[in-house]
Amino acid sequence: MRDDAIFATGRSDYPNQINNVLGFPYIFRGALDVLATTINMEMKIAAARALAELAREDVPDEVALAYGMRPKFGPDYIIPVPFDPRLISFVPPAVAKAAMDTGVARKPIVDMDAYRQQLRSRRDPVAGVLQRIFQRIKRSPKRVVFAEGEEEQVIRAAASFVHQGLGTALLVGREDRVRESAKNLGVDLGGAIEIVNARLSRRNADYAAYLYERLQRKGFLFRDCQRLVNQDRNHFAACMVASGDADAMVTGVTRNFSVALEDVQRCIDPKPGHRVIGISLVLARGRTVLVADTAVTEMPNAEDLAEIAVEAAGTARRLGYEPRLALLAFSTFGHPPGERSARVQEAVRILDRRHVDFEYDGEMAADVALNPEAALAYPFNRLTGPANVLVMPAFHSASISTKLLQELGGATVIGPILVGLDRPVQIVQLGAKDSNLVNMAALAAFNVSG
Repeated sequence: MRDDAIFATGRSDYPNQINNVLGFPYIFRGALDVLATTINMEMKIAAARALAELAREDVPDEVALAYGMRPKFGPDYIIPVPFDPRLISFVPPAVAKAAMDTGVARKPIVDMDAYRQQLRSRRDPVAGVLQRIFQRIKRSPKRVVFAEGEEEQVIRAAASFVHQGLGTALLVGREDRVRESAKNLGVDLGGAIEIVNARLSRRNADYAAYLYERLQRKGFLFRDCQRLVNQDRNHFAACMVASGDADAMVTGVTRNFSVALEDVQRCIDPKPGHRVIGISLVLARGRTVLVADTAVTEMPNAEDLAEIAVEAAGTARRLGYEPRLALLAFSTFGHPPGERSARVQEAVRILDRRHVDFEYDGEMAADVALNPEAALAYPFNRLTGPANVLVMPAFHSASISTKLLQELGGATVIGPILVGLDRPVQIVQLGAKDSNLVNMAALAAFNVSG
């Protein structure tokens, strides 16, 4: 027997298992979507080539988690694993195109990119929500700085961001460390990926001067600002964005949200006329609901709640939703009474005086806001349908409820999405996966705050 042969079998206890689910559901999907009259040899070959192409791609965190290790193209990995979620967006389009090319398709697909995105959204609800954002970014790619550029998932995310045509990725880190990690991961750092060493940058003096101008009356000496720029990647990356050397920034993999936000706010102010808040997108049972504020203002007063409502409504419109906004409380329209409910009631009166241009009402419980049958008991409710933006009375309830929905309710939660800053910055959750990083980098490039 040869010792240099690479082979695949149907057995699961050997590498390179050939499993039927790699082929037949996706071949039929592509054939059915173009109403093919037959499945010919060209379509089968196209499926095989799509599988070979996917095997050469960098493996995302979801696949590595299910596989128990991170496979890399080579003798023990020449064919994708059956649970790779990317199969549906690789194989059917290849099959459909082969059917069209060979004249057996009765319903040709005009926009293949849109078809791939449609397929991706069937398995990944986040892909469907972010589809419009990704398409817009591809038309106007941005330079996004990834502050924690030495982390493995950050390197993979940067490569994916570039591979999807979303723009240029700037990795902040020591070049030798970044390149060594990329080599071990099998990630190509060529093309639109740049490495920026904060300690060696020619812009350090400019960034330190900029930071000192902002912080000199807040207890910082010039050498403190120099140290922040030279040694702290969040401050360096935020200065890059503030100075126009990058269009947007993403961070948070190695630090808690509040710590990263404090770093960023030393460098970037709120956008004039806006309030900095965190908004989480909750995807559940075919519905998308925005929840605010899930990250910034701990115990908002009535004025705070009104400002949060205005910021959240603007973000909803920016994301393509016409806002119907409910200000939530444990009570509904005065019963039972309480201090927090009184603040929510006052926030509604403040919005009344401002004559805002979106639907809103409160205070109300979550079931009244979301369930039309529960809302029937309150015919004076000004919302014309279930709310799609929920303003929480405090970020404790906002954070707890979104995480409960994610862990127990099977919902998908994106965020918190940071809005209201003068420059686009997004902060991921501690230890975020590469796919989350790509999504948040896209939201940063899109500039949710407008």
